[in-house]
Amino acid sequence: MKRIYSISGLLLLFTFFSTVVLAQNATVKGKVTDAKTGEALIGVTVAVKGTSTGAQTDVNGAYTVNAPSNATLQVSYIGYTTQEVAVAGQTSIDFKLQSSTNELQGVVVVGYGTQRKVDVTGSIATVKGADVAKQASQNAVSGLQGKVAGVQIVNNGTPGSTPDITIRGLGTIYGNTKPLFVVDGVWYDDINFLNPQDIESFSVLKDASSTAIYGIRAANGVVLISTKRGAKGKPVINYNGFAGVQAVTNQVKMANATQYATAVNELAALNNGAAVFADPASYGTGTDWYKQILRKAFITNHQASISGGTDKYTYNYSFGYLNQDGIVKTNNFQRYTVHLSNDFKISKALKLGYTASGLSDKSRDVSGDIFHQLYGAAPTLPVRKADGSYGDPNDYGTGDGNNYNPQATLDFYNQRTKNKRVTYNVYGEVTFLKNFKFKSSFGGDVSQNEIRSYTPEYQATVKQFSNKTNLSLTHTDVRNWIWENTLSYEVKLNDHRITALLGYSALENVTRQINGQADNVPYAAKGNLQTSFPDDANVTYLATPGDQIRNRALSQFGRVNYSYKDKYLLNASIRRDGASQFFGANTYGYFPSVGAGWVITNEDFMKDQKVFSNLKLRGSWGKVGNSVVPINPTVQVIATDPYLTAIFGNPQVAYPGASINSIVPPSIVWEKTVSSDFGIEGGLFDNKLTFEADYYNRETQDAIFAIPVAGSLGTSNSALIGNQASIQNRGFEFLVGWKDQASNKFSYSISANLGINTNKVLNVITGKNPIYQGGDGIANGALATRTVVGEPIGQFYGYKVVGVFQTADQVSKSAQIGAKPGDFIYQDTNNDKIVDSRDRVALGSPLPKYSYGVNTSFTYKNFDLALDFQGVADVSVYNANVAYRFGNENFTQDFYNNRWHGEGTSNTYPSVNVGKTTNAAPNSFYVESGSYLRLRNAQLGYVLPRSLLNTWKISRVRLFANAQNALNIFGYKGFSPEIGGGVGSRGIDANVYPLYATYNFGVNVTF
Repeated sequence: MKRIYSISGLLLLFTFFSTVVLAQNATVKGKVTDAKTGEALIGVTVAVKGTSTGAQTDVNGAYTVNAPSNATLQVSYIGYTTQEVAVAGQTSIDFKLQSSTNELQGVVVVGYGTQRKVDVTGSIATVKGADVAKQASQNAVSGLQGKVAGVQIVNNGTPGSTPDITIRGLGTIYGNTKPLFVVDGVWYDDINFLNPQDIESFSVLKDASSTAIYGIRAANGVVLISTKRGAKGKPVINYNGFAGVQAVTNQVKMANATQYATAVNELAALNNGAAVFADPASYGTGTDWYKQILRKAFITNHQASISGGTDKYTYNYSFGYLNQDGIVKTNNFQRYTVHLSNDFKISKALKLGYTASGLSDKSRDVSGDIFHQLYGAAPTLPVRKADGSYGDPNDYGTGDGNNYNPQATLDFYNQRTKNKRVTYNVYGEVTFLKNFKFKSSFGGDVSQNEIRSYTPEYQATVKQFSNKTNLSLTHTDVRNWIWENTLSYEVKLNDHRITALLGYSALENVTRQINGQADNVPYAAKGNLQTSFPDDANVTYLATPGDQIRNRALSQFGRVNYSYKDKYLLNASIRRDGASQFFGANTYGYFPSVGAGWVITNEDFMKDQKVFSNLKLRGSWGKVGNSVVPINPTVQVIATDPYLTAIFGNPQVAYPGASINSIVPPSIVWEKTVSSDFGIEGGLFDNKLTFEADYYNRETQDAIFAIPVAGSLGTSNSALIGNQASIQNRGFEFLVGWKDQASNKFSYSISANLGINTNKVLNVITGKNPIYQGGDGIANGALATRTVVGEPIGQFYGYKVVGVFQTADQVSKSAQIGAKPGDFIYQDTNNDKIVDSRDRVALGSPLPKYSYGVNTSFTYKNFDLALDFQGVADVSVYNANVAYRFGNENFTQDFYNNRWHGEGTSNTYPSVNVGKTTNAAPNSFYVESGSYLRLRNAQLGYVLPRSLLNTWKISRVRLFANAQNALNIFGYKGFSPEIGGGVGSRGIDANVYPLYATYNFGVNVTF
C-alpha cells in the first residue's frame, strides 16, 4: 500500500483545462410552476445545456440566468419531467413542469451524478427532504421510517441517539451492518451532524447494480444525500421552529406495594424462608417509581436559513438549535448545527464550490441501568424518609437483588458527553470539448468526542455510596478524508444516448482514543470536570488498542450507460478497491455490476394504448464488498497473567510467564455480497396510479463465522473467526401510489410500500456449528440467540414451554429433574425421557419478515394534512425483563395477576419464583410477538392567505401541529416492540430506553 496515494499527473492537468465556444449572451428570466396546480416550484435547476452555467428557482419559482442566444435551457427537478427549450433570442421563458405525463423522464440522484429515471436499471428509492423535515425526528434517518420498501429502521428513545438502519436484511454477523452514507459526495458512517431541515433529497440505493460503484463499502446499501444549495435571485430568509412535549406511551404497569409484598412472601415460602412482610396490606399502593423518575419532557427546535445568489455565485447558510429533554428527569440533549454552501461560477466552463457543516452537542446523561432499577425497585420503599434522607432497601429486608433507590442513582450520577464535528467538501468542475466534464473533490470529517464521568464522595444508602471521588475521561478523535476525481462524457447521437464515467479515489480514516481515570479529585463546575485532569491528579490511563484505527483505501472505477431510443437500456460498472487492513493477494478486490432495462411503453406497438402511461422492466446483477470487519484478527497475541508467574531461587524471585490463549486464522478478507434484482415499474391513468415491484436475491459470500476449536489445544476461547459462511437475504418489495388533483382546491396522494424478506445462513464450511449470543439481561450466563446453518441470524433459541407444574405428583412423573410446582414444563423434544439442553428449539426471529408503510397527504385550499403509518409483522422480541432477577425485584401487574400461586391458578404463567435458574433459562414464555402498527406522524398545517402577508412583506407563513408515535397498536407486554441491539442480541428487551410520543406546534416563515 506504499503507493496508495499516487495520483497521475495527467489527471491533475484536467483541473486547469477548458475550452469554451461562446455566442453573445442574453439575460433570460422566468418562472417555473407545477403544470396542474400552478404552484411555484422552489429549487428547480435551470441550466444552460452543455455548460456549468445555471440557476435555481427561488421561493416564488422565479429564476434568472445568462445564456447565449443560440443556447438551450434544460429544466430538471426530482419527480418532474425534464424540459428543454431553445432560447432563440428570448428574454422571458416560463416553464410548467409535468409531474405525471411521463414519470420516467424525472431526474434521480445516483452514484457520482444524476440520471433520468428512464435510464435507471437498478432499484433506487427517492425521498424528498421536505417529507422528512416535517417530522419531529431529530435524526434524518429516523424520518425515513416507513417511507422506503425494504428499509428497516429501529429507533431508540435516548435523546441524541442514532437509529439502526438495515437495507434488504442483515447480511453479516461480525462486520458492519450500516449502509454507507454519501453526503454531497463525501462518505460517512452516520449523519448525526446533519439537521434534517438542511436536506434536499435522499436516494436509497438497494441493489448491487446501483451500489457497486461504491465497492468495498456498499454491501449494506448506500444512502445518497443532497443538501440544500443556493439559487440565483434575491436573498430568501426562512425560519422553521417548533416547541412541544414528549410523553411515554404504553407505560408498563407494575405491581403496587401490597401486591409486591404479597408476591415476595410467596417467593420466600417457595424457597422455604420466612415471610418478609408481616402485613402486606398495610403498605397500600406505595411508590410508583416510573411516576417518580419519568416526566413529560420538553422539546424545542429552531432553524434559520438564508439563500440567494447572482450570476457569479450562489449561497445557502443555515443555523439550527435543538434542546431536548429526555423522559428521565435530568436527562437533556442540546445540539447546535451550522450548514454553509457556496457555488462560484469562475467562467463559462469552470465552477468551484464547497459545502461545510458544523456540529456541537452536549448531553447530561443518565445511568444505563436506570430502567432496570425502575422495573425492579420495591414499591414498598419510600423515595425519602421522614427526615429527608433516602429510603434504604436495607430497612425492609428485601435483599440485594433490588438493593437500590432509583432516586439516589439519578441524583448522584454525573456524566456529561460533548461532541464537536466539522464536515466539509470542496470541489472544482470543468466542462470542456462540449461533452466532457471533469470534477475533483476533497472532503473530510473531523470530530472530537469527550465523555466525562464524575463520582462524588457520598452515602445515600447502605449499598449506594462512594468513600472517594473519581473522575474518568474518554477522549476520541476522528480524522477522515476522501479525495475523488471523475471524468464524465455524455453524448446523444441520433437514437443513441451514451454516458460514461471514469473515477479515481483515495481515502484515509483515523480514530484515536485516550481513556483515563483518577481518584480523589475535588469537585469543580468547570476545568477538570470538563476535558482534562488537574495537574496534581494521579491519573491511570487505560489501554484501548481496539479504538486506535488507521485505514487507507485506493480505488479506480468506471461506468457506462447506454440507451437506444429510450427503449433498451444497458448499465455496466466496475470498481477496483485496495484496503490497507488486508494483506498480500487480499489487498485488492474487484466489484462489477451490470443492469438492463426495457421501456415497453416506448415501443411502437404501445403507442395507441391508453392504459399505461409508462411501463418498464429492469434487471441487474452485481458484486459489492464489506471491508468494515474485525481488523487484523490474524495477528497472534501473547497473553500475560499473574497465574503464569513462576518463582525460583533463594531468595525467591518471581518470573512472569506468557501464553498463547487463542488461535487466529491465517487471513481475513472482506465479505462480498452478490445480488440480483428483477423489477417492473409503471403508471396508469396519466400516472395518477404508479407502481413498482422487485424481487431480489442477495447472498453474502466469505461471511465471517465462528470456527470451533478443540479444548485440548489449551486455548481460552472455544472458537476463532474466519471467512467460511454464506448468508442469504431474499424477498420482494412493492410500492403503489395514487395522486390526483381532484379540483382547484383539493388534491391528495396516497402511497403504500411493503417489504418481504427472508434471512438464512446458507452454509458454513465447518458444518452446523452454531454461534450462541444474546446474553443481555439473561440470568446465570445463559444465551438466548443462536445462529446456525439453515436458520436466520440471531434467532431466539431455548426451551418450549408446554405448561406449568401444578402438583408434586405431576413433577415426580416428569422428565424434569429438580422441578417444583409452579415451574415451567418444558417439552421433551427428542423424547429421551430427560429434559436438558438438547431439547432446545428455535423460538422466533428478531428480523421482521414484513415491513410496511402508508403515507398520505391532503391539501384543501390553505389547509394541508399528512398521515404516515408504519409497522412490521412476523417478528419476535425477547422480554428479558420478566426474569432479569437476582432476588426480590418487583413484578409487572400482568405477571402478578396471572401468576401461578396454587394448583389450578395458572397453566401459562409460572410462580413468582420465575427468576429460578431453570425458569429463567431462555424459553418460549419470554418470546413475544414484535409486530406493531404505528401512526408514525400526523401533521395538520395552515398557510396564511397571501393577501394578509403582503401587508407584512412576508412571502409565506405556515402554522402546523404535529404528533409523532401518538397511536401504537401491538400485543407486546413491554413499553415498545421496537427494539434494536447488536447482531447477536437484536430484539432482546433488557430494559432499553423506551420510545415516546411527541406533540408539538410550530411555524414556518419565509421572507
